[in-house]
Amino acid sequence: MKTISISASARRLCLLAAPLMLAAGLAQGQQRPPAVPLIVHNPYFSVWSMADKLTDQDTKHWTGTRQPIVGLARIDGTAYRFMGTQPRGVPAMDQLSLDVTPTHTVYKFGAGGVTLTVTFFTPVFPKDLDVLSRSVTYLTFSATGQGEHEVSLLLDVDPVIAVNTPDELVTWGRSHAQGLNVLNVGSRDQSVLNRPGDDLRIDWGYFHLAIPDQDAAQLVTAHDALRSFATTGALPAADDMDMPLMPRERAAHLAVLLPLGKVATAPVNRHVLLSYTEEYAIEYLGRKLRPYWQRNNESVQQMLSTAETEYPSLEQRGQKFDRELTADLEKTGGKPYAQLAILAFRQTFAAHGLAADFDGTPMLFPKENFSNGCISTVDVLYPSAPFFLFFNPALIQAQLKPVMEYAALPRWKWPFAPHDLGTYPLANGQVYGGGEVSEDNQMPVEESGNLLIMVAAMSQEEGNWDFARQYWPQFTKWAEYLRDKGLDPANQLSTDDFAGHLAHNANLSIKAIEGLAAYAQMARGIGKPDVAADYSRAAADMAAKWQTMAIDGDHYKLAFDKPGTWSQKYNLVWDQILDFNLFPAKVRQTEVAFYLKHLNQFGLPLDNRRDYTKLDWEIWTATLADTPQPGNADPFATLMAPIGRWINEGPTRVPLTDWYDTKDGKEQGFQARSVVGGVYIKVLADKSLATKWRNRIEP
Repeated sequence: MKTISISASARRLCLLAAPLMLAAGLAQGQQRPPAVPLIVHNPYFSVWSMADKLTDQDTKHWTGTRQPIVGLARIDGTAYRFMGTQPRGVPAMDQLSLDVTPTHTVYKFGAGGVTLTVTFFTPVFPKDLDVLSRSVTYLTFSATGQGEHEVSLLLDVDPVIAVNTPDELVTWGRSHAQGLNVLNVGSRDQSVLNRPGDDLRIDWGYFHLAIPDQDAAQLVTAHDALRSFATTGALPAADDMDMPLMPRERAAHLAVLLPLGKVATAPVNRHVLLSYTEEYAIEYLGRKLRPYWQRNNESVQQMLSTAETEYPSLEQRGQKFDRELTADLEKTGGKPYAQLAILAFRQTFAAHGLAADFDGTPMLFPKENFSNGCISTVDVLYPSAPFFLFFNPALIQAQLKPVMEYAALPRWKWPFAPHDLGTYPLANGQVYGGGEVSEDNQMPVEESGNLLIMVAAMSQEEGNWDFARQYWPQFTKWAEYLRDKGLDPANQLSTDDFAGHLAHNANLSIKAIEGLAAYAQMARGIGKPDVAADYSRAAADMAAKWQTMAIDGDHYKLAFDKPGTWSQKYNLVWDQILDFNLFPAKVRQTEVAFYLKHLNQFGLPLDNRRDYTKLDWEIWTATLADTPQPGNADPFATLMAPIGRWINEGPTRVPLTDWYDTKDGKEQGFQARSVVGGVYIKVLADKSLATKWRNRIEP
């Protein structure tokens, strides 16, 4: 997890602070996420609301760049806004409520005697890769009235959604798919996979606004649709046809008018599909990979038509999924934990690109958002692993396969595991630290331990050790490295590299020890009992030495040579989950008791050096706590309480940051990253619940 300088404008955006008190007018008890997920599919197609109300700001890409989608309602001839800030002078509907569930974001608005429910639904079903890989979000409108009212709605999409910056030329047009009318916009140049980077948006492929045929909708591609609808209730009479143009030079917007007619007590419903498709999603080792949904050469028209046909059944599945998951999250971790895990759900997937290898095998590539833009960073895969282990371990394999294929090549010559595969979306070889050239600024213990632990966890969950067998030479080399170098790590970086190099890192040592136990477990799984016994003994011996080296009175040290220091020992969580039992319970209990004395307003610091923390590690650390006896305080709930306060009162309004200050709540530089999937470690640690969800069959 890296930090580099980002643009001044992005930095200002990241650190914009709102008052710690909830905004005036927000209903008491209503959710107030740092940012609200609207359309979240991958690092390029990811649109959020970063305000208390959907009408307070324009919708934005996760980077904070404006990607306005505007919604207007005309009620008995009067225009109101329900999404976005334009046109100026048009009043906003009252936002009555906001509800974020794993697959839905639901707003309710009121004005002119009408209640309008606006729902964004993204069918993120972890076991249904065909549906998961479709970049389609359903936007549904449901209106009811007190008495009878004439209602129509307008949805308007700015063409900037299809380019990186508003000075790029765009083209637009209409299409027809079975059952759908479709408006499209994309860049003129269509330079596919043209450049890697972090603070970037896609500028190849096309955005699609698809409307069911039977809805009697009116469509137009025109730059002045908003003004026309607000003043007259109608759309411009003709499409704009002078193209290409830059979005900021009055390029055509995509607009649809949905006449609801007379609205009374019975709901009147309409929906549209919001989609983005690109010819290629990822470049891996020099070959261009298609999005997973396109692995069998399915056309855009077919994909959109299938998505429309399946909408009713998907909606039913989504509602059931949301109810079951929310109930289990609350039962296991309480309401603040459930809110956090729900916010992490779509964000975790949206930081990935899901592509198909040449043989159709799924390959899942995370982007290291607002850090350095690396692709398939191993110490990003590691913290997000609990999410995928809980829902579908096959997706761990889809992440690990590209890394292991690269690590098995002769070009990777180091005795430890790689850090990354490049910079998103180009996975052509490591770029971090010394890359393939030198050992400078590598993470040898970190990444080697990460991969051994993840493969053991994945194989155990699946009950299949073929992956371990396939790459056994690499795992053996890394285990030998950890056995030699892991107990007392040299001066090197760990995943928390923003804190700098650290020698004798006690938490990193735990990772090496757990990594050796993971390797022993893998050896046992592939039928090598002698190797398993040897490495099990080595791990146990190192764990015993660790306790003597790390103890510092009422806690364990940050570094073996630094008395009076402390740190979160989050890596210890695998000792329980994978049943290694290398460390006695008193190690966990001693640490948790110490942590409870060092909580700040918004959470537990990462270590004694600074007040900042990592959100994912906080939940891993809290999961170390024992289940309390009846009548006793719950340590997990105590550690979770300030995090729950931070979610709803913290000053930084961006998709969940995983690096923030525990005293003032401000983001330190990361946002919208997949590592928030790590908060699912709490439910993963509940073995019966993990078994239920891992074996859950989608309807």
